[in-house]
Amino acid sequence: MSYDIIVIGSGPGGYVTAIRASQLGMKVAVVEKAELGGICLNWGCIPTKALLKSANVFEYIKHASDYGITVKDAGVDFVGIVKRSRGVADKMSNGVTFLMKKNKIDILKGTGKVKAGKKVAVTDDKGATTEYSAAKGVIVATGARSRQLPNLPQDGKKIIGYREAMVLPELPKKMVVVGSGAIGSEFAYFYNTMGVDVTIVEYMPTIVPVEDEEVSKQLERSFKKQGLKIMTEASVESVDTKGKGCVVSVKTKKGDEKIECDIVLSAVGIETNIQGIGLEDVGIATDKGKVLVNDFYQTNIPGYYAIGDIVKGPALAHVASAEGIICVEKIAGLHVEPLDYGNIPGCTYCSPEIASVGMTEKAAKDAGHEIKIGKFPFSASGKASAAGANDGFVKLIFDAKYGELLGAHMIGMNVTEMIAEIVAIRKLETTGHELIKTVHPHPTLSEAVMEAAAAAYGEVIHL
Repeated sequence: MSYDIIVIGSGPGGYVTAIRASQLGMKVAVVEKAELGGICLNWGCIPTKALLKSANVFEYIKHASDYGITVKDAGVDFVGIVKRSRGVADKMSNGVTFLMKKNKIDILKGTGKVKAGKKVAVTDDKGATTEYSAAKGVIVATGARSRQLPNLPQDGKKIIGYREAMVLPELPKKMVVVGSGAIGSEFAYFYNTMGVDVTIVEYMPTIVPVEDEEVSKQLERSFKKQGLKIMTEASVESVDTKGKGCVVSVKTKKGDEKIECDIVLSAVGIETNIQGIGLEDVGIATDKGKVLVNDFYQTNIPGYYAIGDIVKGPALAHVASAEGIICVEKIAGLHVEPLDYGNIPGCTYCSPEIASVGMTEKAAKDAGHEIKIGKFPFSASGKASAAGANDGFVKLIFDAKYGELLGAHMIGMNVTEMIAEIVAIRKLETTGHELIKTVHPHPTLSEAVMEAAAAAYGEVIHL
């Protein structure tokens, strides 16, 4: 039972890696104990976007009169919303199954464990173990799971993680969301739009704390306008679940508070799945929950590689996919460049959406750059006004001396579809002046990118 490459895990890192390896003429197998597509397709990126689309539609209906449309007796069929989300996830997972067959990749169902000599032992659901060998290498892409905190022990019913949040049997009346990163902010927006009384508790001074400070402040304003309650510089000390609901003890600068709710969603990050998969037995080095790799994802043991959430870098689906492609192309002997982790876009799909890449204003200043900043609000955008979505802006940060685009930070409708332009611009080392002279179609939201660049150089027309 020999292959060229064996990939452990079929998420957006694993299955993309397997397909690229097959394209390069290798005999490939993927080990997967659950659904093909991993967490992203089944319990993460894709089904959450389906839930958020339902929220968007309901939000439009609630504000239909703003567009001259009369809608009566609109309500939420929460079971139907969840069912649609699961259907979308199933469709995407089936799509990965098709891609595996198309590319002649074997699926080894079970739990994988790396063994010495570039071997993988796969134990199926009946306890039977079969050993396979990989002539060119074993690639570990086992991803991550919801992080557990001692003071927030998830029981799957009253204190839940993202997985349970996608399939609740009914809408709660009140929810506390702990953490305001992408997962927390997206679910907070979704449940608030569904009519749930939502409170966000964030330890840092601002919500979505990895984002530029102006973006964080704008999202907080938008969320509060939508009715969400937000507590920053606050920490959940404990949750009492002995009664019918939950009593959440929150420590703030002003003192301790208690919040009663039905459900607490713990969205305090993720932890890697590297336990019990044989890394220690083979001698593969790890540090602080991450597998140590070089620029091409080779571990300290020849023939063993690791990609995705389990290695250092942003825990994002598109990063895992890019890492996997680089990894197998290097194994195949192609000329490849290391991934530029400074040019990775990040997106949050609440409403308004957030998208960013590169340095924040603070990071650029801390790095010693003399900067020019251009900012264009969607309130000045004809397309945004026509769509009834004026919240937000595009903010661009340029190096004043060379015109290099150091960072871009967007908040508003559809900005997650706009950020790729900035990633390409930075990849091509385009200057601010070149961006200003790049004709953008009118009327579009993307015009705000050109206008923000023009604003940085004192040439903005529509502001």
